[in-house]
Amino acid sequence: MKTVFEMIIDNEIPSVKLYEDDVCIVILDINPIQKGHALVISKKPYPRFTLAPQDELSHMMEVAKRVDLKMREVLGADGTNIMINNDPASGQEVPHLHIHVIPRYTGDGKGFVLNKDKYDDNEIASFGEKLCLN
Repeated sequence: MKTVFEMIIDNEIPSVKLYEDDVCIVILDINPIQKGHALVISKKPYPRFTLAPQDELSHMMEVAKRVDLKMREVLGADGTNIMINNDPASGQEVPHLHIHVIPRYTGDGKGFVLNKDKYDDNEIASFGEKLCLN
C-alpha cells in the first residue's frame, strides 16, 4: 500500500509543490505548525532516515537549507525548526522519509516542549560508553 507521500509524488493527491528534482520534492504541509511549514520528501519510500543512502540524505539537507533561506527571505522568519521524526515513538505519522522545515518568529508562542531528564550519579559515563562511536 502506498503512503500518502507516494500518492502526492505520483500526482494522485494534490499538493502545493515548491520544488522537485530526481531525489525529492518539497511541498507545503497541509496541517502546518506555522504557515509556510514545508516538507522535503524523499522520492523513494524509506521508512526512516537511517535506511536512506548518504548522498540522498545530503542532497535533501541541501534542499532543506534552500527552503530555510527562502523562508527567512520571503516570510521574514527569525529562525526555523528542522526536524526528522523516525518511527511512531518519535511522532512520525507517515513512514516515509521527510524533513520538516518550519518557519519561526520571535514570540510566536509556538514551541517544542520536551521535558528534560537527569542522569543519576555516574550514569552519564555509562551512557557515553554504550553510545561511543569509536
